[in-house]
Amino acid sequence: MCGRRLTRSVAFWAFIFIRTVTGLAGEGRSVWKRDLNFSPVNGTQVFLYDTFPKRFLWGVGTGAFQVEGGWKKDGKGPSIWDHFMHSDIRDAASIDDSSNSYTFLDKDLSALNFLGVTFYQFSVSWPRLFPTGVVTNANEKGLHYYNTLIDSLVHRHIEPIVTLYHWDLPLALQEIYGGWKNESIIDIFSDYATFCFQMFGDRVKYWITIHNPYLVAWHGYGTGMHAPGERGKIAAVYTVGHNLIKAHAKVWHNYNTHFRLYQKGFLSITLGSHWIEPNKSNDTLDINKCQQSMERVLGWFAKPIHGDGDYPEELKNKLYSILPNFTESEKNYIKGTADFFAFSFGPNNFKPPNTLAKMGQNLSLNLREALNWIKLEYTNPRILIAENGWFTDSHVKTEDTTAIYMMKNFINKVLQAIKYDRIDVFGYTAWSLLDGFEWQHAYSTRRGLFYVDFSSKQKERIPKSSALYYKEIIERNGFFLKESTEALQGQFPCDFSWGITEAVLKAETVASSPQFCDPNLYLWNISGDGLLHRVKGVKLKTRPAQCTDFVSIKKQLDLLDKMEVTHYRFALDWSLILPNGDLSAINRQVLRYYRCVIRELLKLNIKSMVSLYYPTHAYLGLPGPLVQRGGWLNQSTVQAFQNYAALCFQELGDLVKLWITINEPNRLSDVYNSSSNDTYQAAHNLLIAHARAWQIYDQQYRSFQHGLVSLSLHSDWAEPANPYFDSHLKAAERFLQFEIAWFADPIFKTGDYPAAMREYIVSKNKRGLSSSFLPYFTDEEKKLVKGAADFYALNHFTTRFVIHELQNGSWYEFDRDVQFLQDITCLSSPSRLAVVPWGMRKVLKWIKKTYGDIDVYITANGIDDQSLANDELRNYYLGKYTQEVLKAYHIDKVKIKGYYAFKLTEEKSKPRFGFFTSDSRAKPSIQIYNNLISNNGFPAEYSRELCDKSDDKTRCSFCLFLSQKKPLIFFGCCLFSTFVLLLTIIIFHKRKRRKLYRTKNFKDICFPFKRGHKATLN
Repeated sequence: MCGRRLTRSVAFWAFIFIRTVTGLAGEGRSVWKRDLNFSPVNGTQVFLYDTFPKRFLWGVGTGAFQVEGGWKKDGKGPSIWDHFMHSDIRDAASIDDSSNSYTFLDKDLSALNFLGVTFYQFSVSWPRLFPTGVVTNANEKGLHYYNTLIDSLVHRHIEPIVTLYHWDLPLALQEIYGGWKNESIIDIFSDYATFCFQMFGDRVKYWITIHNPYLVAWHGYGTGMHAPGERGKIAAVYTVGHNLIKAHAKVWHNYNTHFRLYQKGFLSITLGSHWIEPNKSNDTLDINKCQQSMERVLGWFAKPIHGDGDYPEELKNKLYSILPNFTESEKNYIKGTADFFAFSFGPNNFKPPNTLAKMGQNLSLNLREALNWIKLEYTNPRILIAENGWFTDSHVKTEDTTAIYMMKNFINKVLQAIKYDRIDVFGYTAWSLLDGFEWQHAYSTRRGLFYVDFSSKQKERIPKSSALYYKEIIERNGFFLKESTEALQGQFPCDFSWGITEAVLKAETVASSPQFCDPNLYLWNISGDGLLHRVKGVKLKTRPAQCTDFVSIKKQLDLLDKMEVTHYRFALDWSLILPNGDLSAINRQVLRYYRCVIRELLKLNIKSMVSLYYPTHAYLGLPGPLVQRGGWLNQSTVQAFQNYAALCFQELGDLVKLWITINEPNRLSDVYNSSSNDTYQAAHNLLIAHARAWQIYDQQYRSFQHGLVSLSLHSDWAEPANPYFDSHLKAAERFLQFEIAWFADPIFKTGDYPAAMREYIVSKNKRGLSSSFLPYFTDEEKKLVKGAADFYALNHFTTRFVIHELQNGSWYEFDRDVQFLQDITCLSSPSRLAVVPWGMRKVLKWIKKTYGDIDVYITANGIDDQSLANDELRNYYLGKYTQEVLKAYHIDKVKIKGYYAFKLTEEKSKPRFGFFTSDSRAKPSIQIYNNLISNNGFPAEYSRELCDKSDDKTRCSFCLFLSQKKPLIFFGCCLFSTFVLLLTIIIFHKRKRRKLYRTKNFKDICFPFKRGHKATLN
């Protein structure tokens, strides 16, 4: 009995292991069944920096009809595409030579040498060898061309992978037999293949029979988008598909029987497909539809060849009346007729989308998932990516930046599939080597790694940026993280500020808990209305108002105590403090509220960094009267801000040591955007306002308040989207000049705007592309502005990938000539903020290099995370970004004084940046930040240095307890005092009674003794 149980257990775990490693046939639908608790930052999902297996094959591909040209040259016969192109595709006939590889073979070989590929996948033009399609006497010049090509590849140690049929059926076979609709083509194709095996097989080890038969059948005989352009007869589509499968099988058996033994090659068929995702990830119906979609496209050909020899059941059930049947002998003949799985995943499989069997689900470019589906559906075959890449518009020459990111994404998905999913992918084909004829799109799109000017005579092959990128990947055999160093173990100094940032702190204008302050006496519910009624003429003795009367302060303290931070950055509300915009009406109650916040924070040993002005694109934050007078376009606002700042310094400066005058003035362009001149004038006035506020503090308050003042600049890093083009490098630097140096240069460097910014605007003016005017500082203003900051404060959230794009118009965004590109390989947030940790270090190094060895505070850094219960993206972000801050501090010697995470609480209906929800529920990321703070960085276990903060913390915890439990403590003290008083009275009376009792007893004893004593003496 025990033996049976053991056998069953072993069998069960063996089944699990085999299913995990190899997959089971027909299990493709399990790809869509995801774990609901799957982490968005799981190591198997983020971009993988690693290398491919040592013998991984890197190649490029072309199709003969797309690149050879010479369609009438040297005895070549016409193909169905020659006829279709000249009759059905507009403007295609004007460029018959395309890239003209037939003439410029040496240039193709040079391009292959440049890339360093290990194989070249090309197709043989059937009508170039046999003009009528029938194997009789071969065209000698055509045969010589292919022999020369193959010999040249072998000489260069480049493996030739030869496709026998890439859609260019000889026109005669179409006209005589009706093309692939006629079963007679099968034998003719087999004869053609046999000839190729005989002529080239001694040097060719990898063969592809047919390239993407789905497109041949569906678009050639269904939609009419491909040659021969037949449409509307669905039965013909599946007849063509049926014949293509049988033709492939016949060729495979031919090779297997007559050539494999001594040529030792491998043969397959390239099958193409899209990929699709369910609308609802856990909806069984949607998952079934996705499975059906894949079966109708990829499964149509893959299941007979790589599966059981027959069509998918779903296809047979739906098309039982028109789908041809395989006999049992045919099933056995077709099954297993591929030595590897050749897979095509490119734009032709996705376009046009209205011709795809989407089943109401969503198209996706996730190549990794498609490979997993193949693994599970067809028992983990060896896979060659036989076609992969994307397209650009025809006007794009060598600057194909989008193609780089598509290639980066696709190849990394293949690497993930190999490393994490154990999928046996042995080679990758980038498509294509050259720009050429792109089928129904003719010359309106380009897919080549090398640019070709079709109108030129010499057809030079000019490497695009995608060719340079692919060359690097081949040289490295994968991806290396060159932007950053390894993780660093170390700590920040003991006086490092660990903070949390909040936006404008809304003040309570009336105390929430006035019960100890109101002198009136009330009766409740005297008329049954449930209300309090004041008793007239009665006044009670009250205590002075206290900070604890504000309930919101207590809530803030509770949240901050859980954060365990040393500093809290928040902003005052200018419009509440000075509702008229000037000193004519000062809301003392609001000032008292902010003072209470700061005082109560100090009891917790939390110091405040206070922002005077915190505008956003949705809320300008100015008092109403100032807005009506033009806001920051009116210079009177500068004086109003100076007066407001002076008031805040006077009222709160004894408690505040770190001040921010204006938060992100370089982002007010979002508000003052009617013209560039408005943007620049508003910025000019903001700079002057900040400088005057700093000067006021420096001259009147610094000597006894001993604080520091600066302004916070939005400082995202800019990276060239295409590092191979100088224009992108310049665009990245120009973005930094227009975004950061615009405000930082006048303050930290020259007292004037960046020369590069001013010169660029002037150059655009001269070319008539802009009428923008950047204001000038007077000499007095330059002296005022220069040096008007005690530290550099930056808000950093992400890295922007920028491209140069010339723009015409007088707007600030247009003046920069910069556009942004989203790197699809980057982990990103719901609001599409890319997680690029090394960008933090780069911007810190740039600040030091540009503005010298100044103190730096990171006053806001964070990301939005949609999850409420488990904000893993924020955890990941915190760890990675603070690690880069540590590197900047220790390795780059940037004088970083503090790090403030953004932000304390999230707002409703906005991106979830908060550590607490809008209803004050804590998120798990708080614990991660607590650990960072308690460790003061990332210490090594053997070198952990603990800063002595225990006394302060103990004292502060006691202060917090006192501040929060005052009523209870007071009540307890009253009880204790009453108890002590009662106990004292009781003891006093007890002692008094005892004394009287003793006195009485003493008299009763002593008086007789005295009389007796006298008698004795007598």
